[in-house]
Amino acid sequence: MAQQQRRPFRPVRQEEPYRINERIRVPQVRLVGENVPQGIYDIQQAIKFAEEQNLDLVEISPNAVPPVCKVIDYSKFKYEQKKKQKEIKANAQKVVIKEIRFSPTTDDHDYDFKLKHAINFLKEGAKVKAYVQFSGREIVFKDQGYKLLERFAKALEEVGKVELEPKLEGKRMSMILTPKAIKK
Repeated sequence: MAQQQRRPFRPVRQEEPYRINERIRVPQVRLVGENVPQGIYDIQQAIKFAEEQNLDLVEISPNAVPPVCKVIDYSKFKYEQKKKQKEIKANAQKVVIKEIRFSPTTDDHDYDFKLKHAINFLKEGAKVKAYVQFSGREIVFKDQGYKLLERFAKALEEVGKVELEPKLEGKRMSMILTPKAIKK
């Protein structure tokens, strides 16, 4: 058996999100920032402004005509961008979906118990996925499952609204409810 030759390991170089200094490949740029005269300049002149202040010329908006560049300290700029991204991620709300399972033959006491749980879930701000699981020959009672989910949605009108109407997927009929906006 012939032995395969292995390629030498090369670490993947991470692409910089912004072009800086000599990597900017356009003839003219719009210069913005503090301590620089704002306006449209040739790229060499803009780089010269940055070098005079011991800073970097960073392409902020490459799709603009001409591209917008800023004279700033690039490492500090990257740090600020990472910090902003972390803050956005921390403030993003995570959507929680709670599931409530019924069968077409769910008893009234069971139904009331699950309804109370759904009300609490919606008040906490979570979405509720209610579904009727059909097993065996229960699938012939599709209309019972639909009525059960409609009754469930009607009972939750005050705290939630239907996001996804009841629909049958295989042996499961499901619908999704979202909490109503709380008035402050």
